[in-house]
Amino acid sequence: MRYYIIAGERSGDLHGSNLIRSLRAQDPKAIVRAFGGDQMKLAGADLAVHYDQLAFMGFITLIANYGTIRRMLRFCKEDILSFKPDVVILIDYGGFNRRIAKFTKPRKIKTYYYIPPKVWAWYQSRAKELKANVDKMFVILPFEKAFYKQYDWDVDYVGNPVLDAIKAFHPDPQFAAKHKLTGDKPIIALLPGSRKMELNRIVPVVAEVARKHPGLQFAVAAVDGVNPALYEPLRTIPGVQFVYGDTYNLLRLARAAIVTSGTATLETGLLRVPQVCIYKAGWLEMKIGKAVVRVKHISLINLIANKEVIRELIQEDASATAISKELDRLVSDRSYREQIIHEYDAILKLLDTGSASENAAKLMVGYLRQPA
Repeated sequence: MRYYIIAGERSGDLHGSNLIRSLRAQDPKAIVRAFGGDQMKLAGADLAVHYDQLAFMGFITLIANYGTIRRMLRFCKEDILSFKPDVVILIDYGGFNRRIAKFTKPRKIKTYYYIPPKVWAWYQSRAKELKANVDKMFVILPFEKAFYKQYDWDVDYVGNPVLDAIKAFHPDPQFAAKHKLTGDKPIIALLPGSRKMELNRIVPVVAEVARKHPGLQFAVAAVDGVNPALYEPLRTIPGVQFVYGDTYNLLRLARAAIVTSGTATLETGLLRVPQVCIYKAGWLEMKIGKAVVRVKHISLINLIANKEVIRELIQEDASATAISKELDRLVSDRSYREQIIHEYDAILKLLDTGSASENAAKLMVGYLRQPA
């Protein structure tokens, strides 16, 4: 069968690559064309467009790049019609992919959504739109199944691909030596994010925290391809180490972590590292966000647990003083640490339903093989 897969950013590329491998295991004759990245290409996809032409974040950035997005949408629609897929599989990247779903459904092109946009967090009415335009939905958070049930839609919960990645992780015994993480000081992992706007706002704050704690060893989970100047406030601090492309090995050694809100909070939790979640947005983005957000928490850890497992420090609350206070507790308060790790283990049990990509691929191929 012919599969057209669309992922608009780094995480979608990773999850898309795993899905492609699982689809090929179920359908050895699979032909895959994709909007994706290097990982999806390595998995065997013929790339129509690389995601680095699509990875825009934030209301203001999206507006500034509206022309580019329109051109890519037009090209994508034409490419789908030319490729004649048996199914279009959308991965996250809601703003773009919802528009593709509106295009494919009326043309009777089967449309599946794997890792749908977080409409339960904002614009919940978009669940109706998704139901109208998507044939099958494959969700990765347990509470999403119940959320869509409110709209009389029985979606498939397939497990979480982050847990798949954690299970596949093999620690490097030489990692500490390679990065001069000697263990004479507690190691604090800094996960400031991967996007320019995130780094501009977060790096100066965590740099101030690092300066306040000369008795701790700070190491940055840095991202290849990012302008090195964005990390400059941390580079000027003696002893701060930079780890590129090896976040899991860093977290394995960390006593605690300071993490920008996103998938990284779940990764950190599943690797059992006590953490504080921080987030800073632009004034306008935050004002719009407050008007539309419908959830009590921003970190995936707290959202899945449906309670506060880790502290969330947002906007002005994400000050160096407040972060430092929470960090001291994470490092030194044994009972607090044990409580957090106990909650992490409960989340792991909840998510552990086997491989998300394998579960999704089996269901997708099974649905496609059903008589029309």
